[in-house]
Amino acid sequence: MVQPKDLLKASLEAGRELFRHPTAPDTAPHAEPTPAAHHHALSLVPIRAIGPSERERVARHLLHLEPQDRYLRFGYAATDEHIRRYVSGLDFDRDDIFGIYNRKLELIAMAHLAYAVDPRRASCAEFGVSVLPHARGRGYGARLFDRAMMHARNQGVTMIFIHALTENTTMLGIARKAGATVVRDGSESEAHLSLSPANLDTHVSELVEQQFAEADYLVKSQSKRLHDLIVRPKAADEGARTAPHSAQD
Repeated sequence: MVQPKDLLKASLEAGRELFRHPTAPDTAPHAEPTPAAHHHALSLVPIRAIGPSERERVARHLLHLEPQDRYLRFGYAATDEHIRRYVSGLDFDRDDIFGIYNRKLELIAMAHLAYAVDPRRASCAEFGVSVLPHARGRGYGARLFDRAMMHARNQGVTMIFIHALTENTTMLGIARKAGATVVRDGSESEAHLSLSPANLDTHVSELVEQQFAEADYLVKSQSKRLHDLIVRPKAADEGARTAPHSAQD
């Protein structure tokens, strides 16, 4: 579970991050981080519950996926129209959506925890995840799965399912690492994982992580507003100085 001291440290770093020089894009998106770095990243990643007011942000995230990524995420060659229909059909009252934001408040990774509609499977849920190409190799998919599992336990879910194409080895690997049983059926596979009942630790941990994520989002929002106030007027002023002057009579 996340330690309070790590949460505090990450919150303090969040505000400074906006003014750092952007790092180069990940040149090895599928490279695995070292165990120490992986553990550190998982401990400090703020994951925020997403509500209906951010439906358009969810759409932008999914629309930024490459064709192959869309195919792996949805199991078919999803067009822009398919994605918009999927997003418009999201039921935020029934299901849960979790997201990871960068310093520009862009949704770079998100998970959908869909609860069974059939009353006979009320204790079951299905998990799906997507991570933008430049944000891969940081363990975000696994971290979102952990977050979703904890929330599902607190909601009384006893079984999580993952339906994925067999070629989606990354998603199936996350499921296997968590202890899921994976059954292959040709080009498709299904993973299922039995969840332990919730306890005081899971409830407190989820509360702390959600509060941390909200605090992180607030800090990033305020930092972005401050950044825009400083940078945009400066850019406009420089543009005015370099613009050619009109001829005078």
